[in-house]
Amino acid sequence: MKNVSSKKITAMAALLLSVVLVLSACGSNSKSSIVEGKTNVVTSFYPLYYFASEIGGEYVNVVNLIPAGVEPHDWTPKSQDLSTASKAQLFLYNGAGLEGWTDSFLKGLPNDQTIITAEMSKGIELIQGSSEEEHDHSAETAEEHADHEEHSDEAEGTAADEHNHEHALDVDPHTWVSPKSAIIMAENVKNSLIQVDSAHKTEYEANYEALHSKLTALDAKFEQELSKTTMKDIVVSHQAFGYLARDYGLTQTAIMGLSADAEPRAQDLLNIAKYVKEQGIRYIFFEELVSPALADTLASEAKVDTLMLNPVEGLTPEQEKNGDTYITLMEANLQNLLKALK
Repeated sequence: MKNVSSKKITAMAALLLSVVLVLSACGSNSKSSIVEGKTNVVTSFYPLYYFASEIGGEYVNVVNLIPAGVEPHDWTPKSQDLSTASKAQLFLYNGAGLEGWTDSFLKGLPNDQTIITAEMSKGIELIQGSSEEEHDHSAETAEEHADHEEHSDEAEGTAADEHNHEHALDVDPHTWVSPKSAIIMAENVKNSLIQVDSAHKTEYEANYEALHSKLTALDAKFEQELSKTTMKDIVVSHQAFGYLARDYGLTQTAIMGLSADAEPRAQDLLNIAKYVKEQGIRYIFFEELVSPALADTLASEAKVDTLMLNPVEGLTPEQEKNGDTYITLMEANLQNLLKALK
């Protein structure tokens, strides 16, 4: 590439080291304490909080552990979280490797605790991390990809080893970003609520049907609208949209790996910039909670624009105030996808 020097791309890679997550101290999208007289449900992050709140309605009190604006991969529970969970009847988590702290968290609960735990990604056909990584780097030549694999195996100090480990996660944990997966997860939530509170089975099933209608309508809208687009390639800052790409016929190319703080190499960035130009891609997608600096720089070099693609890991305080939900955020994602792919 003539207009993108290796030196400049190296500087762009270094820029990633200064990327700072926009963390919010408020807006945890949940109540924060146990409520007597209701079924208390603890959820690991926002999508599960939304599903449990919608299906549980007035009969449940949902406590969400991971605050808005905090990257789920990096969050770890505190003693207060253990105390809250010890008083709840149900603990819902995504699984698929998203919450690496789950096993130790559950072991920390009192031995006489009867809380039921359930993995909400159960039943979803999971994407293997290694194959997805190879798929996402489709812009690379075979020789470049081999070089990338060799680089991943190199020991470059503890920090680099951690990033390489995160970049090669066994499974893509971002199941909820596809409406098709969300439908499965919502049913899992419903079944779990009935398991711990069968007295309100009828109400839970009715609330589930209402949510199911919204999710199936969202799924249908994604299928219908994305099937009309001539372009199918999306370039994203974080490899969080594999299920969305798989389920709706798109191809995802990611700047960063499965973990939002996995660092790309300079050669990766060169390859992606070249790929953007060759495929006629007009937008690079960035995420709400991660600095757009790297995406902005790539977009500038490739002479394209940037757009938001939200991984829906939590609501910001502003979104919470506006009444946004998983549904509205995914609808906004669809509109931006259609703008980029038309």
